[in-house]
Amino acid sequence: MKEIKTDILIIGGGPAGLSAAAEAAGAGAFVLVAEGDLHLGGQLVKQTHKFFGSKDEYAGTRGFSIANILRDEIAVYGSRVTTMLNTTATGYYPEEEVVTMMIGEEEYMRVYPKKIIVASGASERLIPFPNNDLPGVYGAGAVQTLMNVYGITPGKKVLMVGAGNIGLIVSYQLLQAGVEVIAILEGMPSVGGYWVHAAKVRRLGVPILTRYSIKRALGDDVVTGAEITEVDDKFRPVGSPTEVECDTICLAVGLTPSCELLWQAGCHMKYVPFLCGYVPYRDRYMRTSNTNVWMAGDVGGIEEASAAMIEGRIAGLSAAESLGYEIADGKYATLMARLECLRAGEISEKIRTGLEAVDVDRGGTGK
Repeated sequence: MKEIKTDILIIGGGPAGLSAAAEAAGAGAFVLVAEGDLHLGGQLVKQTHKFFGSKDEYAGTRGFSIANILRDEIAVYGSRVTTMLNTTATGYYPEEEVVTMMIGEEEYMRVYPKKIIVASGASERLIPFPNNDLPGVYGAGAVQTLMNVYGITPGKKVLMVGAGNIGLIVSYQLLQAGVEVIAILEGMPSVGGYWVHAAKVRRLGVPILTRYSIKRALGDDVVTGAEITEVDDKFRPVGSPTEVECDTICLAVGLTPSCELLWQAGCHMKYVPFLCGYVPYRDRYMRTSNTNVWMAGDVGGIEEASAAMIEGRIAGLSAAESLGYEIADGKYATLMARLECLRAGEISEKIRTGLEAVDVDRGGTGK
C-alpha cells in the first residue's frame, strides 16, 4: 500500500484546486493535488465560452484556455507540486490525520498531509419525473463533456430544462454544434442566468418558457418526446400538459456542493439555500472550523469559476502561511478586493446573503 507525506493535500484539481496549488507552491510549500478525473482543470475543460470580468479574472478568455494557463502556472514549481489523476479521496480520519484514496479502481493509498484544502466542487442536481431513466436524458455537465471534450453531439433535437447560466450556455453550445434546441423551460418567473446569454439564444429563435417544467419523458426504449406543463409558484402543474417532439432532454437544474469530506473532518456545517446546500463555516482566509482544513470553490457554495479561483488562491496562501511560509505584503488584500468586486451588484445579492450566514468574519457564528 502506497503512503505519501506532504505539506498540503489539495482535493480537487479544478479551478479552485489548481489556483490553491499555484499560490501554496509559490510560497514554498510542497503540494499534492488529487483529481478524480482523467485531466486537470475540472469544469473549465468543458467551457468554450469566454469569461466576463476583469483582466485578472481572464476576461475574454475561454474556459479550456484558462485550464491550460493554470496547468502551466503550477508546472513552473516543478517537484513542489505533484498531481495525481484518476485519484479519489474516499475518507478523512482526523484522529490519525490521514486521508485514504483510491487510484483507479484497484490501488489503495494513504496520504498524511500537514494541512488540507478541500476543493471538491459540486455535483449535478436531477429532478424526478416519469421515464427520467430513458436513454436520452442527460445532465448538462454530461452534454458539455460529450460535445466539448469528445466532440459528440447528444442528439438532434434537445429540450433544455433550466434557464440559469449553465442551461443558457449549453443551449448556445448545442446550437453552435448544429443541434436544434426546441425550447428552454424555466420553473421560475424569470430567467436565472445573465441576460447576455439569454439574448443570444433568443436571437437564434429558441423560446424560453418561464413558469414551465417537464412532466414526463416520452418513449419506450429511448426518448422520443416530452410532456411539458405550466407550473404555479409552488411548481405544481397548471392546466393540461403539451407534448413536444425531441430525442434528448438536458437537465440544467443546478448543482449541490460535494462536501462529504468536510463532514468527515468534523467541520461545522450549515444548510444555506442561497449557496445551494450544506456548506462549511469559514473565515475570510477560507479556513474551516477544523483548523487543519480549508475550503475553496463550489464546495463552499455554488458560484462562478472566477470566484472559485480567487478563493483557491486565498486558501493556498493561508494554508502555506500556517506552516510558516512567508506571504508577500498586500497579497491577501489584493485577492480579497478582487473577490469583493466580483460579488458586487444585484446578481450576486443572494451569494452575499448566503455568505453572511457562514462567514465567521461577516457574522456567521461557526456553530
